[in-house]
Amino acid sequence: MRPLHLLASALLLLDPEAASAQATWNMSTEYPQSAMPGVGITTFAARVAEISAGRLQIKPGFDASGGIRSADMIAAIVQGRVQAGDAFASTLGDVDPIFALASLPFLVGSIADARRLADLARPFFAAALQKKAQRLLYLTPWPPSGIWSKTPLKTSADLANLSIRTYDTISSEVFAGAGAKAISISFADTMPKLADGSINAVLSSGDGGAGRELWKFLPYFSEITYSLPLSVAIVSQAIYDGLSPELREAVDTASRQTENELWLVMRARQQENYRRMRENGVTIESGLAPDVIAQLQSGAAAAQQAWCASSGLACQQVLEAFKAGKP
Repeated sequence: MRPLHLLASALLLLDPEAASAQATWNMSTEYPQSAMPGVGITTFAARVAEISAGRLQIKPGFDASGGIRSADMIAAIVQGRVQAGDAFASTLGDVDPIFALASLPFLVGSIADARRLADLARPFFAAALQKKAQRLLYLTPWPPSGIWSKTPLKTSADLANLSIRTYDTISSEVFAGAGAKAISISFADTMPKLADGSINAVLSSGDGGAGRELWKFLPYFSEITYSLPLSVAIVSQAIYDGLSPELREAVDTASRQTENELWLVMRARQQENYRRMRENGVTIESGLAPDVIAQLQSGAAAAQQAWCASSGLACQQVLEAFKAGKP
């Protein structure tokens, strides 16, 4: 059997189309299938299968299957544990500051602004990933982040009672500066800490929260539009380059279609999330007291200044262009 196995391998090497016919990518996210990254991977898998006539298959993995968190995604792909994945962008801030851009506090206030910022940042995301031998497939938008809590936030003093899960260094600094106890952890690690009482609040959109059933522990959601973050869907550049030209085109087309569909989904996503949250007993608070917002926003300007100091040209070419209203 061994000679036959070697012969088959040699034939695949000589015939790239035959090799492509066998192609399967494992693609992972730390979020549930119902959250935006899960919807993105599911959509991408369907589009790739359709466009490639089944010659390339994407096998989705949700809920940090294999133990892969967003911050670990690039390393996991390099190690061959998965071929592709969707990672919450700001957790990759140590790779390049550009990934923290979309999570800067109180920078965008609408889906239209979030998409314009994403389009400005796209070439910078792609270049940063290329340095790590990764290829950007598409960007995954998130609904606005708010505060899930056990009790309502009425005054700035209530912030001091929060032991809150944050999602990156910047959000930890902002909430710590506002008087809260902040800990940056993966969403995949959040539920156990809620269960054991070590945290009593979560910074998240209603999207990820709905998927994880945060309402079992946190019956209040404060709508503050802290940010409209992004995730990045990526694949090993070597894996992509190993595809035939036809399959590379299929991947590129599926990527564009997936991102466009995700932005379209966003228009109704927030209201659907709120409906589900209310059905499960969540009180959604809007129009928080000015002193609560002021306490949080006090760290926003400093966060932007610190990001600009670390990001170099991206500050001028992306952030300043965005603030100036340039497309």
